[in-house]
Amino acid sequence: MPTLIFGALILVAAIWVVGVISRIDPKVGARVLKAAGGVVAIGLAAFLGLRGELYVAIPLGMFGLGLLGWMPFGPAGFSSRTRKSGGQVSRVRTAYLEMTLDHDSGAMTGQVLAGRFAGRFLDDLDTEGLVALLREADDESRALLVPYLDRRDPRWREHAQGDAASGRAAPGGGKMTDEEAYQILGLQRGAGERDITRAHRALMKKFHPDQGGSTYLAARINEAKEKLLRQHR
Repeated sequence: MPTLIFGALILVAAIWVVGVISRIDPKVGARVLKAAGGVVAIGLAAFLGLRGELYVAIPLGMFGLGLLGWMPFGPAGFSSRTRKSGGQVSRVRTAYLEMTLDHDSGAMTGQVLAGRFAGRFLDDLDTEGLVALLREADDESRALLVPYLDRRDPRWREHAQGDAASGRAAPGGGKMTDEEAYQILGLQRGAGERDITRAHRALMKKFHPDQGGSTYLAARINEAKEKLLRQHR
């Protein structure tokens, strides 16, 4: 019993130290708390094991290893299983393009749906080919292709002339369907308000015009959010 009390006092002290750190950086505090808790738990488990109290030492040691991320269970292992998996993507489709937007990295990829490059992937086209596609595409497709070009080759306008070089587009855009809204936000049908708001916020951080996106793309993301949120009002 005295050993457990001593261990508890150490843990409380560690939590207090972490509390001080967390005021500076909460993320650092959380990591330090996990590491400190794991070390304390393992140390206490070793002490109890030497005293022969294996029925307490073994689970306590496993818990400490879990905190340090060395076991597939415990708070560290459990959080890794319950944390939302990466790889969430959005899809925006126009007459010429189907563009995929990765929420985690902000990467844009796409496939050509019409014209002389139909069936080709944007990543497989060189800058000259992309500029040629920009010239023949409709306004909505150009509005998607311009930010892709800006990210892939910031000097692409040196290869373009006239309207294509300006990067201007006047997207018309028809009425958005529910399915399109879900695809743009990268959500499954029936997503709740919190998921809709979270997806919208993440996308705007990556694809806002100030972040290398386009006014058209930002407008479509906003429109998708408003359309889906209306279903919850």
